[in-house]
Amino acid sequence: MRPPGGFRAVSYHRVTIEATPRKRRLSRAARRQIIEEAASRLFAERGYAATTLEDVAGAAGVTKPVLYQHFESKKDLHLTLLAQHRDALLTELAESLAEETPLSERIPRVADAWFSYVERNRYAWAMLFRDTTGDPEVQAFYREMQGTARSVLVALIEAESDLDIRSDRLEPLAELVRSAMTGLALWWWDQAEVEREVVTAVVVDMLESGLRGVADA
Repeated sequence: MRPPGGFRAVSYHRVTIEATPRKRRLSRAARRQIIEEAASRLFAERGYAATTLEDVAGAAGVTKPVLYQHFESKKDLHLTLLAQHRDALLTELAESLAEETPLSERIPRVADAWFSYVERNRYAWAMLFRDTTGDPEVQAFYREMQGTARSVLVALIEAESDLDIRSDRLEPLAELVRSAMTGLALWWWDQAEVEREVVTAVVVDMLESGLRGVADA
């Protein structure tokens, strides 16, 4: 039956079209951070030689051309990350050395800062101390970093007025402390069941007795 006036009834159905949300574009800084995190993990797990830029690009979810917008080469990426991790570690150690307190308080604070960094930054630690790539430029970076660590330890030892250690023994002693703490951290890397407090206590006992023993000698 037609409605009055001869018009035909027409039913209209509302069609709702939902727009697909556009994927938010990452800022350059955010994308670079993702690349750096992916590269740190791969370099730590595989080492410098076995990691390719294709691997890094795939892990970061970017194309290789995009990766080249941030880093000129694999070596540039690797050295950039090494410098970042080194600076973060040295900053943390410097903060633990900032307070002028007796040796008996400073040593536990420095040891705890050292192993806290290892525990919280496993990929960074592996890059700094486990990778043995033979690249001359990278090796030069490692030597410079070790020299900086020795200098920090020499300054720490010299600052203790109650330690009268001969000047010709300061650098060898600092290297002994540096290599011992690094070696213990590398051992601890694979010993997940050992608590941080345990390795820290071992270092504290060694340093307190060892430094005073050298001074007495």
